[in-house]
Amino acid sequence: MKILVIEDNDSVSSMIRLFFEKEGIEGAFEANGLDGYERAISSAWDCLIIDWMLPDLDGLTICHKLKERGIEVPIIMLTAKDGEADQVLGFEMGVDDYVTKPFSPLALMARIKAVTRRYTPKVQDDAVPIHTSYFRLNPNTREVWVQDSLVTNLTPKEFDLLYFFIRHPKQVFTRDQLLDQVWGYDFYGDDRTVDVHIKRLRSKLSLPEHPFFHTVWGVGYRFDESVVTNQ
Repeated sequence: MKILVIEDNDSVSSMIRLFFEKEGIEGAFEANGLDGYERAISSAWDCLIIDWMLPDLDGLTICHKLKERGIEVPIIMLTAKDGEADQVLGFEMGVDDYVTKPFSPLALMARIKAVTRRYTPKVQDDAVPIHTSYFRLNPNTREVWVQDSLVTNLTPKEFDLLYFFIRHPKQVFTRDQLLDQVWGYDFYGDDRTVDVHIKRLRSKLSLPEHPFFHTVWGVGYRFDESVVTNQ
């Protein structure tokens, strides 16, 4: 496993470095945000661990710039910020999970394993192409068409969530159920990540008259192509 750590605190970096050596992980370290970003785009990584507050370029900006370039890599944010607004902002910028300082190396390792596992495309025995009134999905090539227009900007987890919803139309799922079915039972993050991913799918896939993804207040979400909004 090859992991880039962008962290300006020497003691934190040293702790992570020693743990990586013990676990046999190939770790690279940068203490400056701009240098870390340049290194992140210069090579392929299994995971990025990024501190929120960094000199020259903060962690959220790094995440945003990586997503703009279409770089899909698991990102764990190291932060002292644990407020809901901060975490939602991070998820919108492409953060996959948080580790709040101070933390133990074992806790960090658990998060690393969880996020890297979620970025591995799932191979399902019954994964077959799906055709609906508005969508075509091919789980083998992970391609999506909406009204015959190819969608090119879905992340791996957005595809997984869409594929799950389309296979279960009109059924209502709670956030916990979606986390269990799409992210996996060992997900360590916040259930607000479901809300963020639904919001992204709505912005990328919904048509003016067809929202597709519906909020069931107090319960969760459902996918329904038949509902037409008033224009």
